[in-house]
Amino acid sequence: MENKEVGQEQLTEKQQRIVDAAIEIFAAKGYSGASTSEIAKKAGVAEGTIFRRYKTKKELLMSIVGPMISKVIAPIIVKDFDKVITADYKDFESFLRAIFSNRLKLVEKNQILIKIAIQEIPFHPELKEKLFEVVGKEVFKSICQRIEDFQLKGEIVKIHPKLVVQLIFSSLFGYVASNFILFPERSVHQDNELEHTIQFILKGLRQY
Repeated sequence: MENKEVGQEQLTEKQQRIVDAAIEIFAAKGYSGASTSEIAKKAGVAEGTIFRRYKTKKELLMSIVGPMISKVIAPIIVKDFDKVITADYKDFESFLRAIFSNRLKLVEKNQILIKIAIQEIPFHPELKEKLFEVVGKEVFKSICQRIEDFQLKGEIVKIHPKLVVQLIFSSLFGYVASNFILFPERSVHQDNELEHTIQFILKGLRQY
């Protein structure tokens, strides 16, 4: 696995092996389940080699996920999303389906990075703040404006647009977490589950 863009500086071959091993193990076991000894073994280095550069396992995680958010995840999230948000749609349902389709394609193409982010960001406030800083403000503002448009047309209930966005992405997050992290082997019913999720959101926002 090559992740040359994750770090903030050029890494030596040995350091890159440590980063690659850490990404693989963090993705598989999460931060709490990973150990520096396991990472060292996977990288083919002594555990002390890790601690010569990173004082703690937390520092190793932050050195990977912090830059990953700025250099990899944020651009991935923002890329082409503005076009999706600002495109013309005949109704709110078409808008909602376009968002789900775009975000799920993103997840499928970047499963390992997204998996680490979803697993670790809720437990590390500094990562959550960083993600909102580089992504949240811009994306939230654009989506809220579109939500207001659909509310003015009477297609969805008039509650605070920010709450509507939170409800949409909470449902999307739940679908992604269930089908790509908790139960990745389940694929037979994913299309039905996706449709049920979309209908759940539509009915809730229309009949609130």
